[in-house]
Amino acid sequence: MRRTYFDNNATTPVLPEVFEAMRPYFCEHFGNASSIHHHGQETRAAVERARESVAELLGCRGAEVVFTSGGTEGDNLGIFGVAAAGDHVITSTIEHHAVLHSCKRLEAMGCQVSYIPADGRGLIDPADVKRALRPNTKLITIMMANNETGVLQPVEEIGAIATEADVYFHTDAVQAAGKVFLDVKKIGCDLLSISGHKMHAQQGVGALYVRKGTLLQPMLHGGSHERSRRAGTENVPGIAGLGKAAELAKAGLENGSVARIGEMRDCIERAILESIEATGVNGVGAPRVPNTTNIYFDHIEGEALVIALDLKGLAVSTGAACSSGAIEPSHVLTAMGITADRARASLRFSLGKQNTSEDVNFALSLIPGTVNRLRELSPV
Repeated sequence: MRRTYFDNNATTPVLPEVFEAMRPYFCEHFGNASSIHHHGQETRAAVERARESVAELLGCRGAEVVFTSGGTEGDNLGIFGVAAAGDHVITSTIEHHAVLHSCKRLEAMGCQVSYIPADGRGLIDPADVKRALRPNTKLITIMMANNETGVLQPVEEIGAIATEADVYFHTDAVQAAGKVFLDVKKIGCDLLSISGHKMHAQQGVGALYVRKGTLLQPMLHGGSHERSRRAGTENVPGIAGLGKAAELAKAGLENGSVARIGEMRDCIERAILESIEATGVNGVGAPRVPNTTNIYFDHIEGEALVIALDLKGLAVSTGAACSSGAIEPSHVLTAMGITADRARASLRFSLGKQNTSEDVNFALSLIPGTVNRLRELSPV
């Protein structure tokens, strides 16, 4: 059976070039990057080369990059590293659970948290962020690109508000890295999280940008790794892979390959909306990353459609992978004012560098018939 994968916001396949960059550090070059002998210094060199590659992707200095185990750790370190009991934190209702659950934990620790609502397009209004500021506000944490809708938030405006108020600003850029140009200076953030497996590196590695001068309290205590900001022996193969993925991501933004992914995404949207009744795009009218579309198919249970398409060789999702199997509808879509029934009838299509126009044609050959069949079986 032919299989096509359109769930790249959940995870991406490791690109061959990334795997080749990782390969030497599993066997031949196995040293601990903290060791001062030859074996340690050759792996240290690999870590620092990768650090510079990630820094170039983010528009920062290598010394401002802290390697982590992924987006969740990066979000947690960015939040718990600066906020403490008695502080006030501002976030949004559409954040990834890595941020939302961290903020709930902050509340249990004695922090105050304000949750900014999104409009019908999935956008946060910077004016709402500004109005939420208090004298004890310590941190604003607003994502750059939503993992379910792909909607891009006005992070530059929010960054300017944070700078004016002398408040730390963290942004979860896990779904933005490699899809849009990143420049931490232009964004005006103090902290920014990315994850390797969302940009064709391996699972279990990521990075947190920490602006120079940011007073970050570590979550892990041990050695002085990562300039005492993240203790633990470095994951050298993963870090080398992340560095290579960062280079490929930057090249893709410059050579037009990311734009071509956007063209394929647009083709999927047009074909579905033109050929299938009672469909629409969640987040339409808002700026979005080029690889993501979230489409509702009224009168169908989204999970039934996911399963039916998977049986025919097409992998898509109803939303965040970490929420799969949840009974409740997407918190992102309901926060946008979308009804529970429509939220449950929504599917996310997210493309990656490995996808081709043939994949798009294959998907479009399956979707209309599958939707029609499920609607015929629906009691609605």
